[in-house]
Amino acid sequence: MTGVLAPLRVAHLIHRLEFGGAEALLVELGRVAYDLDLRLLVVSLTRVRDRRYLRQLEAAGADVLSLELPSRWDPRAFTRAVPALAAWRPAVIHTHLKHADLVGAVAARRLGVPMVSTLHLIEDAPTPVGRLKRRAAAAARRSTAVRTIAVSDELRRWYVRTFPADPARVVTVHNGVPRPPEQSPAARARVRAEVGVPQTAVLAVQVGLLRPGKGHADLLAALRTVPPEIGLYVVLAGDGPLRAELEAAARLLPRPERVRFAGFRDDVPALVDAADLVVHPSHVDALPTALLQALAAGRPIVATRAGGIPEIVTPDVGVLVDPGDVPALSRALAELAGDPGRRAQLGAAATDRFMTHFDVYLWAQRLRRVYEEVLDACPAEA
Repeated sequence: MTGVLAPLRVAHLIHRLEFGGAEALLVELGRVAYDLDLRLLVVSLTRVRDRRYLRQLEAAGADVLSLELPSRWDPRAFTRAVPALAAWRPAVIHTHLKHADLVGAVAARRLGVPMVSTLHLIEDAPTPVGRLKRRAAAAARRSTAVRTIAVSDELRRWYVRTFPADPARVVTVHNGVPRPPEQSPAARARVRAEVGVPQTAVLAVQVGLLRPGKGHADLLAALRTVPPEIGLYVVLAGDGPLRAELEAAARLLPRPERVRFAGFRDDVPALVDAADLVVHPSHVDALPTALLQALAAGRPIVATRAGGIPEIVTPDVGVLVDPGDVPALSRALAELAGDPGRRAQLGAAATDRFMTHFDVYLWAQRLRRVYEEVLDACPAEA
C-alpha cells in the first residue's frame, strides 16, 4: 500500500451533529476507530445545540469541531471549513449528506486531499428545491469524490440510474452497529415498565422518526385486525412532525392502550432487547439502522420490501411484505406474535446474520479499505 501510515487521519463532515441516523453511525465509528488505527475529526457545519453525540465522540477519542453556523446552507461554511481542515491535516475527507458534499468538495480541491462521500438516503420524491440541491450535491461528488459509498446495493442502483455517475467510482458498503451488552431479565422488565407494557405481553417495537414514508399509519391500521387474544403491544420510538396525527389515530383503535409513543430515546438497543420483535413498515429506506439493531439483539423482524431492507431481512430472520399492504402487514404481525417458537428460530438466525454481515468492526474495516484504496489511487495527494 502506498502512502498510508497509521493512524489514518480522516475528517468527517456532516451538516449537523445531533439526533439522526447518519450522525449516530459516526458515533459508533468513533468508538471503534482507535482499534483500527483511525484518527477521526468530525465537523458539524451547524451549531450543536444538543451535545450528546458531541460528548460521546469526544469520550471515544475523536476530535470534534462545530463551524457554529445558523444554517446548513450558510456560505460561510466554505471559508470556515477550509482553514480548520488544513490545520488538522486529514489524509482523507469523508462527507455525509448534501450540504457536507458541497463544502467537502471545495475543501478537498483546495487542500489537495482525496474525498469520499457516503450516500445515506434514497431521495426519489424531492420537492423542486430539493431536486436542485440533490443535483448540486451529485455534481460535487462527480467532480471531486474519488469514491461514493452507497449504504446498500439498492441505493447504489438508484444513484447510478438517477445521475450520470461513473459506476466504477460508486461502491456499496453496508453499515454496521455494535452488539449490545447482554441485558438481564430485570433490566428488560425495567424498560417495559418505563414504556407501560405488561411483562407478559408480546411487544413489537418500531424505531424511527415520525415523518412521512416510515409507514407508521400502515402499522396502526394493521393493528385493527390483529386478534386481541394475542396480546400484542406496539411501542413507537421516535419523534417528528406526524406525532400528533399518529397519536390521534391510535386513540381510535379498538385497544388504544396497546400502542405507546415513547418519543426520542437514547437507549434504543435496550428497548429493542426488551421487545419480542421489531416492525419496520417503511415505504422507502436505504438501510435502516433500527433493523441492524434488531439483528444485533437477536430479534425477529416484520418489515417491507422497500429500498435496502431486503439486504438486511432475509427469510431466515424475518417476514417481508409489500410497502402499503396493510392486510399482509397485519397477518405477518399476528402470525409472528402468536408463534414464540418461530420467533426464537428467527431470532437465533438474526444473531448469526449480524455477526457475519453487520457488526460494527466489519463495517469500520470495510471503510478503512476504501480509504486505503483511495489513497493508493491518489499517491500525489497522499
